[in-house]
Amino acid sequence: MTTVTVVRYKRRKRIGDENSPMVFALKLKSGEAKIYSIESLAREIETIGSLSVEDVTHVMKSFVRAMKKVLVAGNKVKVDGLGIFYTTLTCPGVEMEKDCTVKNITRVNLRFKVDNSLRLANDSTATTRGGENNMMFELLSEKKAASGEDSGEDSGDDNKGEGNSGGGEAPDPAA
Repeated sequence: MTTVTVVRYKRRKRIGDENSPMVFALKLKSGEAKIYSIESLAREIETIGSLSVEDVTHVMKSFVRAMKKVLVAGNKVKVDGLGIFYTTLTCPGVEMEKDCTVKNITRVNLRFKVDNSLRLANDSTATTRGGENNMMFELLSEKKAASGEDSGEDSGDDNKGEGNSGGGEAPDPAA
């Protein structure tokens, strides 16, 4: 299982409210996440299946075109094991019925509702450790960030209560 690096930052409890108290929160370390294209996903799929990169790319591009057509028609698309894609709209309320027209629609959004089988969990707080949808997180300490180290050792108590003390991978529960 790979580890996702997170960093601690300080912000207002209610963003934009100057009187709101300051709180600490966690976010993904910037620059860590990669963006996968259809072609890079196709290469991943080729390594685990019997389809060529070209075949997978063609199917995925056709899937996107078909999905757009279905969504534009106002329908939903359910992808088993992934979730449901659907559209919503934003329209401010008006007092008179005759003033409520399609011209009032200010935004059309594409939404996604995750399938229960895909829901991700924090491995350090999950009831089932090492589950297939569990993610492991490591808090990046200031010492590591300043030195550029990634040794997995953490001299401070920065990770107390974060479930993964000491950085690196969590200890094997079977050991």
